[in-house]
Amino acid sequence: MTVAEFKESLTNDTPPPGLALALQAMWYQARGEWDQAHRLAQQQNDRTGAWVHAYLHRQEGDIGNANYWYRRADRSQPDQTLAEEWTDIVTILLGE
Repeated sequence: MTVAEFKESLTNDTPPPGLALALQAMWYQARGEWDQAHRLAQQQNDRTGAWVHAYLHRQEGDIGNANYWYRRADRSQPDQTLAEEWTDIVTILLGE
């Protein structure tokens, strides 16, 4: 799946089948369903899940919590917009 196809799927009622929890979280976040995105990110207990978790808390404005999760993901808070980071995360997780 490409990023463009992922974005197109946002008009559907559910995320595309077969997506990892982190990508499902990014899908729900893009639809404005932060709570569902957060629940899914918490369920993926690895660095990828931590990265998405960090992004979600950065979006929420909870920078202290975001920085904790960036550290868990072995990343630092990026110097880019939330939209740019969203695209980067989705692109990397889709393997593009």
